Amino acid sequence: MRTACDRAGRDASSVTLLAVSKTHPVEAIQEAVTSGQCFFGESKVQEAKAKIPSCPAKARWHFIGHLQSNKVRDTVELFEMIQSVDSLALAGEISKRCGQAAKTMPILLEVNVAGEGSKFGYKPEQLLAELKEINALPKIEIHGLMAIPPYVTEPEKARPYFRRLRELKSKCEDILGAPLPQLSMGMSGDFEVAIEEGSTMVRVGTALFGARPKLKPQDPGY
Repeated sequence: MRTACDRAGRDASSVTLLAVSKTHPVEAIQEAVTSGQCFFGESKVQEAKAKIPSCPAKARWHFIGHLQSNKVRDTVELFEMIQSVDSLALAGEISKRCGQAAKTMPILLEVNVAGEGSKFGYKPEQLLAELKEINALPKIEIHGLMAIPPYVTEPEKARPYFRRLRELKSKCEDILGAPLPQLSMGMSGDFEVAIEEGSTMVRVGTALFGARPKLKPQDPGY
């Protein structure tokens, strides 16, 4: 991460490492916290609900998976940021549940930058059309954008998608008349290119924890 920041002429402190801990045990998270890691990402509410109470109190949690409306209440209670908001209806439900919990939730708006049918996320034009309505919701704060680009074997091939998300963020800032500080993009195989293109948060799992263990039927979130 520091090397990529140096190449881009950026301060290394401008990029946050989000350790993607989904399917990994509490012990691995405890070891990571001991080593100085603070931010963790989970994508299954049921799994997170079982794990988070047993993890160190200093761990900070972001939700990064597809969120169904019937899971919003638990998600609002467990996480300090939701990175995968992909519709006005979902944003509205989050705002409602936050009102009931007397809290405000920072969110990132997930964008389907390549228009893949197999992935969730806003179409860019739809996001721009609904942005002001989302921003008007009382109990959420839009902090930026998130994307999962198509899988590529060569990291450089992901660059156009990262650049597209950065350019979309600029358009959103123009509409809102305010800066959006976060760009969550880049994973284990391509995070250096993402940093070069302006990422402020990289979501890294395999490079930190190794191959993801397969869940068993008795495991939370199976």
